[in-house]
Order: sequence, then C-alpha cells, then structure tokens
Amino acid sequence: MAAQFIISAARPEQFPLETDPEIAFLGRSNVGKSSLLNALVGAEGLAKTSSWPGRTQLINFYQVDEGFRFVDLPGYGFAKVPQEVRKKWKELIEQYMLGRSALKLTVILLDARRGWMEKDVELRDWLEFHKRPFMVVVTKIDKLKTQKERHQSQSAIRKNYTGELLECSAITGRGVREIWQAISKIKTTQ
Repeated sequence: MAAQFIISAARPEQFPLETDPEIAFLGRSNVGKSSLLNALVGAEGLAKTSSWPGRTQLINFYQVDEGFRFVDLPGYGFAKVPQEVRKKWKELIEQYMLGRSALKLTVILLDARRGWMEKDVELRDWLEFHKRPFMVVVTKIDKLKTQKERHQSQSAIRKNYTGELLECSAITGRGVREIWQAISKIKTTQ
C-alpha cells in the first residue's frame, strides 16, 4: 500500500487541510507507534523509528492510499527530554485532539510487557471524557516468549479494561490485518 509523508507540524497552523479521515497513534515513548505505522502501510522507514525514547517530537502526518491520514504523535512518559519540551508536546497534542474534525479514531498503544500504566489510563480517561473514539492495540507481543508471560500480560491489561483489545507485532506482522479491519470501519460509520 502506498503512503507518503506530508508534514511534521510544530504548531496547529502547520496542520494540513482536513481532507481525509485521520487516525492518530498515541502511547508512551518507545511503545512502537512509528513501527506500527510502518507495518500498517508496509513501508519500513516511512515513519522514523528509534530505540531512543522521545524520537518523535512533532506531529507527523502521512497520507495513505486507502483515503486515510495516519498521524504519529509524540510519546509520553519516559522520553529523555526536558520538562518544558514535554509540556509543549502535551499542549500541541491537546490542540490537535480537540480541534481536529478530521480526527475519526485514536489508537492507544500499550506495550504487552508493561500493560496499562498511569499515563495510559489518564489518556484513556481523557478520551472518554471528551467523547473521542479510540481503540486499544497491544504492541510488542513478539517479546512475550512463554505462555506464562502471555497469560500474565493479558490478565494485567484486562484488569481494568473490558473493551476490545487488538494484539500486534510490528516485527512479525501479527495483528496488522485486524487493525486495518478496525480502521476501515470508520469510513462506513461516517
């Protein structure tokens, strides 16, 4: 599937015109947002990835052939950046999330090894409060090597969440098709 980078926006006035439905990817730093985006479009390297937390520092927009825009947002949590930078990211993200009518779905990404952390729960509660549709994707399931690790991960993630969970691995491609099916539903509900 073809996809292309549009712009990295540091301010709302840099956001592109709202021509297609947008799907935003949110999660902790280093949870695999950019890797999942690359796996979804089958283009390794489209979204820049790094093992260094906080690599994505702007809001990155990508045009996808299927008539969607993917939006890669800065991570939250343990990014190795000054507090002032994190504060600016939060303000920019909130401006995007609250002011964008093209935003049709937010994908919350959770690391299978860590489950729901405090910032993830805050994000989920914020989205629910603002009545923003979201889905939860559990990333890095390939890192769970034993049945016991998989069971513990699922139990921890299910503990305080009863909604649908989609598991994926950007490395193996597991779950990519199911995520596309969930994303495709938003076009039929518009």
